[in-house]
Amino acid sequence: MQQISPAELAAWLADKSREAPLLLDVREPWEHDKARIAGSQLVPMGQVPARVAELSKENEVVAICHHGGRSMQVAAFLEKSGFSRVHNLAGGIDAWSRTVDASVPLY
Repeated sequence: MQQISPAELAAWLADKSREAPLLLDVREPWEHDKARIAGSQLVPMGQVPARVAELSKENEVVAICHHGGRSMQVAAFLEKSGFSRVHNLAGGIDAWSRTVDASVPLY
């Protein structure tokens, strides 16, 4: 799995010549309700194994959580499940809020 910084992800999302990745938010619903990156898809960490078939192995995936720990575990699980284009958002939504988009609330 590759680590991706919030700044790198922001640049990727702004680059209309690149296909946008699946932003896989693995936090709990209350966390996603409080703060999220626009366009992210919520699949709480505990549901990922049962819902992995919903995800395409062809797409780039960026796993997102609060600080990067849960998403790193999910990214490792996805790689073991045959996904080869997986990234972990380093620092999670917290780092995104602090360095890219201050309108996303901290919690």
